[in-house]
Amino acid sequence: MNSSMYQAAIAAFDKANAEDPNKETAGGIEYPKELLYARRMTDMQERYAPEAPEEVKLAVRAQHIQRWKIPRGDYAMDKPGYMLWRTTLYKFHAETAGSLMKEAGCDDDMIARVKTIVGKKELKSNPGTQMMEDIVDLTFLEHYLLAFAAQHADYDEAKWIGIIRKTWNKMTPHAHEFALAGKIKLPDALLPLIFKAVQG
Repeated sequence: MNSSMYQAAIAAFDKANAEDPNKETAGGIEYPKELLYARRMTDMQERYAPEAPEEVKLAVRAQHIQRWKIPRGDYAMDKPGYMLWRTTLYKFHAETAGSLMKEAGCDDDMIARVKTIVGKKELKSNPGTQMMEDIVDLTFLEHYLLAFAAQHADYDEAKWIGIIRKTWNKMTPHAHEFALAGKIKLPDALLPLIFKAVQG
């Protein structure tokens, strides 16, 4: 894949995510929420897996593409509703990324590979999908776990250990090593819980 085509796809993803009406502030600057997420994902990929193939780099940038268009509140607030929302999102993100890549002139083979990863398909057999899962989870631990904790302050310690352990178990040993080696910034307030979860 040539450099101009790759950059065109990244630019198309960023343009789509820049339309997010939801905002988040980082470093004193306000960003469209999903554009900030996409950039954080790329930053984590460059730190964790700088040698990642192009399909992973593209999938990482498109992982939450235009997520606001399918809000959680449109689905039942129970486990089946949550699972349906998630699987609907996977398909939506994959199809959106694929369409934008097509417009950018990407070939069908690369589009198919990116859609497989963004759609969270072949998690156990596709190294690219697992690499993105590691990056998703590392990004969550560094940037989003603390805010998630603030939204669910009523959860007891056992529930939190379960949530952290579930995230941890989706990651490879390499990602575990990366996280525990101090290569991501874990929230200080949650360190005791995190260590209890991962060592249990």
